[in-house]
Amino acid sequence: MATSRDRKSRTAIKYSFAILSIILGLACVGQAQDISGEWQGTLTTPMGELRMVLHITRSTDGTFKATMDSPDQAAAGANLDVITLDASKVHFTLNIVKGIFDGTLKSNGSISGNWTQGTGGQKIPLVFAKTTTPIKMQHDPAPPSDIDGTWEGIYETPAGADGRLGKNHVTFHIKNTSDGLTALVDLPDMNGIKGWPATSVSRKGNSINIRMK
Repeated sequence: MATSRDRKSRTAIKYSFAILSIILGLACVGQAQDISGEWQGTLTTPMGELRMVLHITRSTDGTFKATMDSPDQAAAGANLDVITLDASKVHFTLNIVKGIFDGTLKSNGSISGNWTQGTGGQKIPLVFAKTTTPIKMQHDPAPPSDIDGTWEGIYETPAGADGRLGKNHVTFHIKNTSDGLTALVDLPDMNGIKGWPATSVSRKGNSINIRMK
């Protein structure tokens, strides 16, 4: 037969478990709401794909700060003017380009939302995923490959109304690094584009593939 002391002990144990559950639950919620770290996403625009990288840190007072890289535009370390996390809602602004992002922290760990740029700009879907290997903007040096250097050429575009083929100059600046081959591209006939980073450079034997998204 249970004594009064036994009943009090069981009650105390139940309360202890209840308190522990609450503490663990709050800890999990707090952890889920921490968006500090490295995040990466791809913005699909009419001009092509632009990869975006966020570097988010959390201050001791719980507020966030972040910088953003745009590897495909050779832009690194742009300071976000505002970044907030309200419940699961993520908001940040980059005033230098009149950019605004509004999204939601999902249960799978991604941040899904829309990027808007300029007054009355169109909302473009943008999803950030956390990563431990963000795209590098700087690469450690490595011994030069046999194709390091500047390569120039001309490529033809489809004939215009006059039936004449268009001719465009292109220059590749290829360099070997500790992360593999990289390339910067000049397209002087296309608005004077200079030093545009290639998305990827791969080589197999005598064949080389340079991609620009």
